Amino acid sequence: MRLYLLLLALLGSFHSLRAQSAPPAPLLLQPAAVFDGQALHPGWAVLVEGDRIKAVGPAAQLAAPADARTVPLPGLTLLPGLIEGHAHLLLHPYNETSWDDQVLRESQALRVARATAHARRTLLAGFTTARDLGTEGADYADVGLKQAIDQGLIPGPRLLIATRALVATGCYGPKLSVDVAVPQGAQEVSGAEEIVRAVREQISRGADVVKVYADYRLSAGGPAVPTFSQDELNVLVATARGLGQPVVAHASTPEGMRRAALAGVETIEHGDQGTAEVFRLMKQRGVALCPTVAAGDAILQYRGWRKGQGPEPERISQKKASVAAARRAGVALVLGGDVGVFPHGDNAREPELLVREYGFTPMEVLRQATSGNAQLLHLPDRGQIQPGLLADLVAVSGDPTQDVAALRQVQWVMKGGAVYLSQP
Repeated sequence: MRLYLLLLALLGSFHSLRAQSAPPAPLLLQPAAVFDGQALHPGWAVLVEGDRIKAVGPAAQLAAPADARTVPLPGLTLLPGLIEGHAHLLLHPYNETSWDDQVLRESQALRVARATAHARRTLLAGFTTARDLGTEGADYADVGLKQAIDQGLIPGPRLLIATRALVATGCYGPKLSVDVAVPQGAQEVSGAEEIVRAVREQISRGADVVKVYADYRLSAGGPAVPTFSQDELNVLVATARGLGQPVVAHASTPEGMRRAALAGVETIEHGDQGTAEVFRLMKQRGVALCPTVAAGDAILQYRGWRKGQGPEPERISQKKASVAAARRAGVALVLGGDVGVFPHGDNAREPELLVREYGFTPMEVLRQATSGNAQLLHLPDRGQIQPGLLADLVAVSGDPTQDVAALRQVQWVMKGGAVYLSQP
């Protein structure tokens, strides 16, 4: 009898657990309009079941289950969760603390705690995915940060991480006296053997993408120069590709960009001095550009440039010429601002600058930040509002296809079917 009662109790507990873990009711989202990653559709609605989009279409034609809960989003435009193409969650703005001091003086515990806040701000700004391109001296801290987000311990975007990144020996920072060896902001390598070992190590530790600095300044304030030979970059890309991971390259000089493109990297970050010739090569090789216009804009202001007053800095003029040349060549563009140089949560600064100062339309940057980035970063499960894709969705006030500033008016955020922000 006691065994029978015990079995009944266990069975009751089992049923209770099943009831507690029952899936949430489907959600019928009713915004004023839906931007599906390609076009704007006034009067559409979206049905979400679990962590996926179940259906989308004209509200009058969208059949919802009887138990569906209606979520009115009046006056709002619903769009796919935005994708940040270039971030550093373990950095914070250089006008708060210099890059050198962040790498040398801030403990990893402090940097991770701050990155936790950065992840939350990024998500609440409507960016439900971010490509984080290097921990800048914090070793493999991004691996744990990604795990914490994936396990639901902290809120944040889905992350693609690059862990330590790779630099040629002696070609990065911080740099102090020649008599003092200090920790570097990335993993130093020289020659094929060290490169192969480091690529394998970073991927085995959790890197989703391998980042290489194809050029860099050898001294503070000095010009950037190519730092890896063509053979070294070829080995690096071949090793990563053999392990199933892409390579991205920090490069700003024409020769650094040329070598990276010939090696087969998937994206080039920055490209400040890009020429018509190198962009034609990138187009031929299928290499995309992430121009990060917001980072240079912010750094120059930190250094004293009063925007809108006086002549435009040469660096800004050069960046505008570079981006224009890339567009003329038909190079695909990743939208990413190098967030961390400027505040996390201010990710909309990049699309705003592209529209207001670089000649893009709001529709172009919206496509880049959603379906475009999803395609270029190999994320087929997001970036559009289509049945079967992840329910990563954002609602903003106004019409972002007409006014890019609407991206700052985030009122509602969903990631994987869970609501993280719902403004009254």
